[in-house]
Formats: sequence, C-alpha cells, structure tokens
Amino acid sequence: MKKLTLLALTTATFLLAACGNTQSKQETKSEAHYPLTIENVTKAEGGSKWTKKEETYQSKPKKVLANTRPAAELLLHLGLKDNIAGVGATFGVADESVAKEFKELKDLGNSYISKETALSVDPDLVYGRGGLFDNQDWGVGTVDSLNEMGIPTYVLESSITGATFDSIYSDIENLGKIFNVEDKAKSFSKEIKARQTKLEAKVKDKKTQTFAYLHMSDPSQVVVYAAHDEAFFNDMFKMVKMDNVFKDQKGDVSEETLIQTDPDVLIVGDWSSIPGSISGQEVIDALLKNPKLQSMKAIKNKQIYAVDYNYLFGYGYQSLTGLEQLVDQMQK
Repeated sequence: MKKLTLLALTTATFLLAACGNTQSKQETKSEAHYPLTIENVTKAEGGSKWTKKEETYQSKPKKVLANTRPAAELLLHLGLKDNIAGVGATFGVADESVAKEFKELKDLGNSYISKETALSVDPDLVYGRGGLFDNQDWGVGTVDSLNEMGIPTYVLESSITGATFDSIYSDIENLGKIFNVEDKAKSFSKEIKARQTKLEAKVKDKKTQTFAYLHMSDPSQVVVYAAHDEAFFNDMFKMVKMDNVFKDQKGDVSEETLIQTDPDVLIVGDWSSIPGSISGQEVIDALLKNPKLQSMKAIKNKQIYAVDYNYLFGYGYQSLTGLEQLVDQMQK
C-alpha cells in the first residue's frame, strides 16, 4: 500500500511539474514575442491622406476597443472574445458563425461612437475601420492623439486608400502577430482564401458587367454614390467580374447621368438589419416603378440587387459573404 501511495504521489508530482514547465515555456514564448513593432498608418485630423507609421505593442492586448461590428467579428474568428472590451457601430447583418460570441460582447452603440465612449472601456488597443479614427463626434480619436495617451492602435489596411480585397490577408496576418495567435490567423486566412477561390471559379465564364451603386435611404429619391475613393469596394467587385461604371468620376453623379450611362446592373444598400430602416427590397420596388428610369436596361431586365451595407462598406472578410449571395441571386 505504501509503495502504491508513493508511486501515486510521485506520478502526481511529475505531472504537476510537467504542467508547470509547459506553462512556463508558454509564458517565456509570449514574453519573447514582445515588444512587437508593426508598420501601420496614421492621418491628420479631418485629413484623407494616410501615411506610414510604426506601432509598437508592449504586450498582448487584453482590452480591445473595436470600432465596428466587422472588426470585432474578425477578432472572434481568431479566438479573442475575452480580449474585446467593447464594440462600437454594432449595426449590420451578423456573421452567424460567431453570432453567439458577439452577443456576449459589450455593445457600445448601434451607431459610430465618440472618442469619449471609446475611452470609457479603458482600452489598451483601439482598432478597426480607418475612417473612424478622427476626433469628430463620430470618431474614436486620431491615431496620433490615442498614441500620445499611451494607447496603441491598429488601423485595418483594408479600410484605407489604395486597399484591395487582398488587404484582408495582411490584416489577418498582422493581427495574428499582435495577439500572438499566428496559427489561428493562418488557419482563418486559408479558410477565406478557399472561399474566394471557389467564388472566382463560379464566375470564370461570366462576362464582365458594369454597375452603379445607389446609396438611398429614401426610396423616392435616387442617389448615386460614385465610390471614387473606395478602393476596397471597387476591387472586391472585380472578383465577381463587375465594374463600377462611376469609379473614375469625382463628385456627385446626377440622376440624368445615371440614365445616360445606363449600367448593366444596379446595386442598392440594404439597411433592414437596422431597426426602423428601409429594406433593400423596398428600394428595388421603388426603382422598378420610377417612371424616369424605365429606359434603363437594369430596370427592363430587373437586374437590381440589394446588399447589406456592412458587406459593401465594412471593409472586411464579411464582404465575401455579400458577394457569394449576390452571385447566387444573379444566377437564378
């Protein structure tokens, strides 16, 4: 009996020591990973030009402020739910694969949040969509102003001037480094890439079509958004062989110009995920009945499709879901 007891104690001691060594090695590996410096970007308050800036992270962020839903959902895919302190601009259709986890996060508002609201969660990283890094009421503060307060930042490369859909992969890689979860980042990138490849194969024999995007909150008023500076938006549509007919046009596009240009397809924003807002179908129905537009081939052929706003301008992997749904609708 004494020998058995001694053996049990020896085994338990060995296992505890092994666990302790494993934990110690993990902690040492984590400590060795930081400080970490990554090249990111900054811009002046109210400005539009992004410039490169090195950002240093002293340790793994534990209290992240994500300034939009899509930004937070990306972190959830990397297994970082417990590292998110709060989320702003929570509107938009949910990524169902992480919807349960998202509901457990601190919701800071259904609209764009202010710097004061962002700081209310005492973040050790402010992260997300580039256009919201400003000191306006709708902004979380400029990169420089946050850095001066000792708060590191990460601006999604997919959300700045010159971005492409491939910028998503750079963001995933960088976040993998920042949070020391590079294996999970590689796995998620592989998953997204496989979906992208499958989608491109689905449309490989399709002829390129022109489209215009209508940004309408009132079904009776036709508003064209040229999306001239929306590099990510314009690039992602190339994936499904669609070309924004007004991408090179600066300034407003009139209803008359839309009619004269006569694109093959019309894309409208769908706001139905926001309580009290109009749905994409309501906009489509109004356009089909609009007497001024009856000469347009998109109207005649009923080539009008609604896409959730976050799929269009969320600047994230979620846009792939929007494109997949769009292709399915167009091939019916």
